[in-house]
Amino acid sequence: MAVSPARAAAFDVLLRVERTKAFASELLHSAQFRQLAPADHALLVELVMGVLRWRSALDARIASYSSQSPAKLDLEVLTALRLGLYQLVCLDRIPPYAAISESVDLTKRARKRSAASFVNAVLRRMPARGKPAAGLSGEEEAAHPAWLVERWRTEFGAEATAKICRYDQGRPPAAIHLRDPAAEKALLEAGVQLEPGILLRTARRVAAGDVTRTQPFQEGLVAVQDEASQLVAALVGGGPRILDCCAAPGGKTALIAERHPASRILAAELHPHRARLLRRLLAQPNVEVVAADCTQPGWAGRFDSILADVPCSGTGTLARNPEIKWRLTPADLKDLRGRQAAILGAAVQQLAPGGTLVYSTCSLEPEENEQVVEEALNTFGGAELVPCRKRLEELRDAGALAWPDLDAITRGPFLRTLPGVHPCDGFFAAIIRVPAH
Repeated sequence: MAVSPARAAAFDVLLRVERTKAFASELLHSAQFRQLAPADHALLVELVMGVLRWRSALDARIASYSSQSPAKLDLEVLTALRLGLYQLVCLDRIPPYAAISESVDLTKRARKRSAASFVNAVLRRMPARGKPAAGLSGEEEAAHPAWLVERWRTEFGAEATAKICRYDQGRPPAAIHLRDPAAEKALLEAGVQLEPGILLRTARRVAAGDVTRTQPFQEGLVAVQDEASQLVAALVGGGPRILDCCAAPGGKTALIAERHPASRILAAELHPHRARLLRRLLAQPNVEVVAADCTQPGWAGRFDSILADVPCSGTGTLARNPEIKWRLTPADLKDLRGRQAAILGAAVQQLAPGGTLVYSTCSLEPEENEQVVEEALNTFGGAELVPCRKRLEELRDAGALAWPDLDAITRGPFLRTLPGVHPCDGFFAAIIRVPAH
């Protein structure tokens, strides 16, 4: 019963994602799997992310060829079936016998030996796959919860929704920020192929190669960060004092520190263990990391610029975090909105006269975006919106912004990117100013 390292690891990761609500991307790049050969690690990522992206479509096919409903199967048995079926349907380099036999062995490995014959029978009932490259194409919207698809259609229209769903089901482009320009040469020498950024001239897109296995990445000279995330950080203004309200994991904080080296930046993080990690990751001398709740600030004085990149549903990042769509409920949006409104309200009160605040999320949902901003503006009468287009024009004129069509990435006064419509994750940003007295 020798199961390949990649399939065994994929099985374990998928079980942990389901049982502990861990995030697959964090597990896949943890130290636990660094010893895997590059080819095995690539297969591990493909299996885990593929199963998570297509979970509902896979379960529908399993139900068609099984005498038992997927909902009634033990999680170990269902996970083995999902892994086997994904390989049969979507991966043309894996022989069907290998996909089936190792799924059976995974069932036995999980001490579900009595279900091994069931797994074998269900997978063997699946029709010949024909052209695997077609995979599950055409089922992109069905691979999302219906309530999410319906609200996106209402908010963005049918065409944009189809593009969002299609983007979510594929491997998203990898973008990086070079914290040291000299690292670009080292990446190229390590076999990483780079292309220019599409949104930002300072960004690079990875055409081939694994950045995370290079020396520059290990030394912290390169950060993997979506271009829309980098753009949000570029919206933040300068001044002597800058506050990052929800700093972890630190990518935006580092960019702000680089853009404003003369500023003193206070990076607040609610969870002490994440604050400790930030202190190790953020080497810039102008950054001070504190473990604190920004809704109950323990620091004195006000700030010239603030970033409130708040915890959110993450529906703009489903290509990278597909497990979110199977966990999120409509009730979660209401709970998140309350927390977001509290953070933004506290942040506005910490702005110095004439200061600006960037409120941002990686969510597509209006409850977490426009509605939170509207509530803050109604609560704090002195605060006002600054059109994001104005700041984008400044970035363009300074040579930082590469994207030519500002109308395409703005929606009214807000920054709004949509996955699939734009070549990046879905981000929202608003700029709020407190007028000088």
